Amino acid sequence: ILEDEEEAEDEAEDGVLEAAGVVLGVTLFTADEAQRRRAERRWQTRQYLVRAELLPNPRGQTAWQRLYQARKDRGFITTMGFDVETFDYILHSGFAETWMSTPIPRTDTSIQGGARPGAQSLDPAGGLGLVLHYLNSTMTEVSLEEIFVLIPSIVTRYINFCLEILLHTLRNAIPEAYLGWLQTPQEFNKCSDLIIRRHPRLSGAFASIDGLNLAVQTSKDEEIENATFNGWLHKHFISTVLVFSPLGTIIAARTNAPGSWHDTHVAQPIYEKLQTRTPEGYFLVADTAFPRGTGDIAGQIRAPVKAGQRVRGTDEEIAEAMAFDRELLSYRQTAEWGNRQLQGTFGRLRIPLDINNSHQRGDLLEICFRLANLRTRWIGINQITTVYM
Repeated sequence: ILEDEEEAEDEAEDGVLEAAGVVLGVTLFTADEAQRRRAERRWQTRQYLVRAELLPNPRGQTAWQRLYQARKDRGFITTMGFDVETFDYILHSGFAETWMSTPIPRTDTSIQGGARPGAQSLDPAGGLGLVLHYLNSTMTEVSLEEIFVLIPSIVTRYINFCLEILLHTLRNAIPEAYLGWLQTPQEFNKCSDLIIRRHPRLSGAFASIDGLNLAVQTSKDEEIENATFNGWLHKHFISTVLVFSPLGTIIAARTNAPGSWHDTHVAQPIYEKLQTRTPEGYFLVADTAFPRGTGDIAGQIRAPVKAGQRVRGTDEEIAEAMAFDRELLSYRQTAEWGNRQLQGTFGRLRIPLDINNSHQRGDLLEICFRLANLRTRWIGINQITTVYM
């Protein structure tokens, strides 16, 4: 009887152990399966390409190399905003030299090391092509990965590096990218003459001014979030004020200001230029809603009369005032054309800008403004130029 009881106990223990083993196996299988499924879900939502999904050689027969080797103006302008001649001009005005002599910053290598252009995934033309594709479109980095055959980390690193090189080149080596206030009385007179040819009553007008709100990401920092929120438009913006000459170029830009700021605050540096660096008798043309500054610059920003505003005087005086007003209304549209062309040419300005790096955001905006001036002076694709030149 005792032997039978011991045997029964052993069988029971074996059964318990076997059951425990089954439970453990099922648990481990379930955990592995759950982990696998989570990985699959993450993989499906991660929008990037890995090396195995790309062509083998970024310098081989890629979409970019095909476009570059074809060297057709239509293809270059469609994808990068510049024709072949202007692309080469930027490339050989210092961009290529800086690319070849400057090591690309990396977190896993010393910044003291020398450049290794032969080991880079792209050559200088590829780097310029990448950054112009980025600026002139709203495409995601996945599309850039496919066009240039680069993995995500390299795309991000190269874009940041190329933006730095491009800004340095535009500032220091390309005079057609100049962005600055008119310098001499002759320049003011030239701009005024161009305006008077179409609007003879606007003697002294030399440019137009307007604000531009650019969408920005929502910050997790409450202070920054409040600063960028525009209560009138109920969205987050950074504020910009631009001045466009009848030559089609930007001659002043106050940018990267919080979206909650009033245009009066944003435009202060431009008001200062009107007061101290503008000959007497010259003025900017603005929209009715644009603030015209303080008494220090009275008459130096003029705008059409507001709807419903009464105009007093004799019949002849009223008729002349209304004719002057119509010409103001017509010319102030040039600032709207300039703003629209900026966002039309540089698609990157139509998507929310990075909220986390104000300095980098300011550099990106300056690059777009300078490239717009280069495009106007070098290619001539500009609505203001078409009408007033």
